[in-house]
Amino acid sequence: MCEKPCAEWENDNCYSAVLSPDKKMHGLLVKKNHEYEINHVDVAFSALHGKSGEDGSIQGLFELSGIPFVGCDIQSSAICMDKSLTYIVAKNAGIATPAFSLINKDDRPVAATFTYPVFPPPARSGSSFGVKKVNSADEFPYAIESARQYDSKILIEQAVSGCEVGCAVLGNSAALVPGEVDQIRLQYGIFRIHQEVEPEKGSENAVITVPADLSAEERGRIQETAKKIYKALGCRGLARVDMFLQDNGRIVLNPVNTPPGFTSYSRYPRMMAAAGIALPELIDRLI
Repeated sequence: MCEKPCAEWENDNCYSAVLSPDKKMHGLLVKKNHEYEINHVDVAFSALHGKSGEDGSIQGLFELSGIPFVGCDIQSSAICMDKSLTYIVAKNAGIATPAFSLINKDDRPVAATFTYPVFPPPARSGSSFGVKKVNSADEFPYAIESARQYDSKILIEQAVSGCEVGCAVLGNSAALVPGEVDQIRLQYGIFRIHQEVEPEKGSENAVITVPADLSAEERGRIQETAKKIYKALGCRGLARVDMFLQDNGRIVLNPVNTPPGFTSYSRYPRMMAAAGIALPELIDRLI
């Protein structure tokens, strides 16, 4: 824990701290001078991503600690982190998803049984880690081997034609506020800004437009679909819903991000800002 906000907190004077799962503590146990003191926590705003950060783990610790927290609860976090569960729940709610199948740890899939191209991402990993576009059966074994470096559960997704769009959603089920719709134009490969060396300078292979270069009717349908997906998955607080808009107007679900990024290059705050909610107000509302 740092004494005060600091841009270079890794190099500042920090103390070891533990979030106690005991509701009687209701805060952080901070070690100073070989002793522990309790720092009360009013509310937690997690900026953690990936495994243990957005899969319900840290949310469960907040629940055990009795500390209110911003964002999705344990169940919705776990569902949204596991793309296979996301698609199963969404499909049962009448939302279009890519055609998909699952490969578990001991499965030996037959490459010839799939219709290409496909994407075989790790089911429970974020930021496009381990994701490759597979255009033929010859490429399939290597892609599966790559994905298994990140997860024992692999999702085989049929490639979806259309443009990639996203919509920020804010609030709880009673009153949801959608942000402006954004659009990703890829020059090559897949969108992977979080894996780039200097993401704050923009993506090497994509251009993000906010608001999306679409008609008002199309943007409105995307916003309504995003809210429907958000409700179906039990989200609360905030989430970024990614989708595909196909040439025939069909909207297909892509992964849902809980929590979305809040960096200078992140899509969620840009979409909310385009809808008239600047970052300071956004954070105030969430807390």
